[in-house]
Amino acid sequence: MTFDDLGLSPKVLQAIADAGYTTPTPIQEQAIPYVLMGRDVLGCAQTGTGKTAGFTLPMIDILASGRARARMPRSLILEPTRELASQVAENFEIYGKHNKLSMALLIGGTSFVDQEKKLDRGVDVLIATPGRLLDLFERGKILLADTKILVIDEADRMLDMGFIPDVERIVGRLPKIRQTLFFSATMPPEIRRLADAFLMNPKEIAVSSPTSPAETVVQGLVRASAQPKDKRATLRALIDREAVASALIFCNRKRDVGILYRSLKRHGYSVAELHGDMAQPVRTSTLKSFKDGEVELLVCSDVAARGLDIPKVSHVFNFDVPVHAEDYIHRIGRTGRAGRSGLAFTLTTPADSKLLAAVTRLIGRRIDEAPAAAGGSRPGPAEAAPELPPEVVAEAEPTGPARRAKVNGRTKRGEARGKAKTPKGRETKGRREAKPDSTPSRPTKSFGDHTPAFMLREVKLAASA
Repeated sequence: MTFDDLGLSPKVLQAIADAGYTTPTPIQEQAIPYVLMGRDVLGCAQTGTGKTAGFTLPMIDILASGRARARMPRSLILEPTRELASQVAENFEIYGKHNKLSMALLIGGTSFVDQEKKLDRGVDVLIATPGRLLDLFERGKILLADTKILVIDEADRMLDMGFIPDVERIVGRLPKIRQTLFFSATMPPEIRRLADAFLMNPKEIAVSSPTSPAETVVQGLVRASAQPKDKRATLRALIDREAVASALIFCNRKRDVGILYRSLKRHGYSVAELHGDMAQPVRTSTLKSFKDGEVELLVCSDVAARGLDIPKVSHVFNFDVPVHAEDYIHRIGRTGRAGRSGLAFTLTTPADSKLLAAVTRLIGRRIDEAPAAAGGSRPGPAEAAPELPPEVVAEAEPTGPARRAKVNGRTKRGEARGKAKTPKGRETKGRREAKPDSTPSRPTKSFGDHTPAFMLREVKLAASA
């Protein structure tokens, strides 16, 4: 089947051809005809299968006839993150270039004034994150009474980020008679209940198991030390071993994103960072640099785990095993997109056993350990984790009295005094640790020749009967 068989208009087909696409993906093939019919659609497909085009292409045809009024958008697309919203806006610009449709992007971190000006002129397509949309709605800058099409994209991510109450408030202000398109990569019970509340007699489309990773992604597991410094060294050894053209490195916490970014930059890697605490212009600029190939490695939080379409990503590294097992599918789905092959490696420590078990239960298979061979080798079953190179081992060696580093021929001042950190974090001054096979210089005594006074007191015994 080709796009010509889906009932799209010549203008949209021309835009698709200009973009270089000829064959629709399964989710596009099944969803587009029903969207053009005006049916509600509940779509579930793994990440990287083209869900965005599955609703943008038919929406352009539907909205081609009609005219927008001031502050009354004709359609609304809700996205969980700014990056996803920006990407959908780019899709509308690509596929709608032969149609005269107006569009507004409402995301945080950007000027209210510019967004209000666009709304005052009237927009056919409104793409927004829930928080910014509600801000403008409460200011009286948006009226949703004329919205004919609602799209809720990445609904499971909305749930994870706590946006569902905001989504319910927004939907409550929309007309009862509307077309609703509900798309998600996974379908947990909470999302199913939400879909039942928002959709009317929807056409359900599931092109693959909602908990299955893309088959084009080869997965590998790398055992690592729980010590942060050692773990970072393992990651560097893995990056050096692989033929990395472009890679995303995921951390669970924003703080760890910054630490890992500074570490990689200090070791000479072409790297940038991306997380939710960054200003929006910086996030946009960073993502553009990565897409343009100016930066090879992007250390990021789960803000980049959903929906971002960067075809050139050859590798994904999970520096941390994700807290939510579903995020594993989304993270590794950033590579191996549009039929390309990709590699995904997950670093795991002994403390990650429960999180790793949750991931394996979700995907229904064990993740094979990475091989020791270098040069972009792919994971194979029952193979040992890669051995660390000598320089990595050297970095992981202990410091303090056990390793007296010398600078300019002198022992470091703190080590010369015999300072060392005990396992509990306390400092011991002037103490020397006994060698494992050595005998103490003098035997250990309890009380020695001195008997404590309390043991010399007389004890009166009770007289026996």
